[in-house]
Amino acid sequence: MNDERRRELGQFLRDRRANLVRAELGLAPIGRNRTLGLRREEVASFAAVSVTWYTWIEQGREVNASRQVLEAIARVLGLTGAEKTYVLAMGGYTPVPAAETAMIEEAPAHLQRLLDSLGFPAFAVAPDWGITGWNRAYAGLYSRIASVDPAERNLLWLIFTDPHLREMLPDWEETSRHFVAEFRAEAGARLGSAAHTELISRLGKASPEFAQLWADRGVERFASRQRVFLHPVLGELVFEQHRLVPSDAPDLHLVMYAPVPGTSTAQRMPALVAG
Repeated sequence: MNDERRRELGQFLRDRRANLVRAELGLAPIGRNRTLGLRREEVASFAAVSVTWYTWIEQGREVNASRQVLEAIARVLGLTGAEKTYVLAMGGYTPVPAAETAMIEEAPAHLQRLLDSLGFPAFAVAPDWGITGWNRAYAGLYSRIASVDPAERNLLWLIFTDPHLREMLPDWEETSRHFVAEFRAEAGARLGSAAHTELISRLGKASPEFAQLWADRGVERFASRQRVFLHPVLGELVFEQHRLVPSDAPDLHLVMYAPVPGTSTAQRMPALVAG
């Protein structure tokens, strides 16, 4: 576990510990009216670990907590499945290599052909959320994709820095929150790598809103959900967002926007593909 991940693990556990409702765990308030937050010794007791050991983990010291210890702490803190996976990743227990992932600049030809065969918007993203390929329907939906500087053709970067894209998202606040939480969950094992640190630093300087969401330390697994776009020509388009992982290219994710039945979106796809 590198220093960056140790510090992040400690801060994440502190944040979650501070927001627990004591009454829900059968604990009395601290003092007269402090109803939120557990003491370190309470977490340690419930997780059956020593107070000193738990304190060192929160302080980001160079200790190697076992998977069992981290799982016990996650249980006590009531972490979600995504949050537990994130904590384990911070502790080095993850199938994703902790080493720097090789940069993927372009989707393989066979995956690009798959994208091109779809009659609705679809694109490919790399582990750093760089957009590595897209089809004509996606270019029709987000017309700037081909002209964006390749160095900034990153989904997370564009969500927070492109005012054109922001205008297309009537639920931008909710969408951006989901994106940051999903990115944190997926990037856990790469935390502290040069590329990851540079992206987070740039985004934090470019967008105070991103900086606040990143500081909130939300963690979510990806979930298919409805996405609404306000296209400048075609008007409201309603999709269901899906994501697939190719078995022969597991570092890439294919994101697809399928038209929602019962809306006029499907009828507008030929116009979107035509640009």
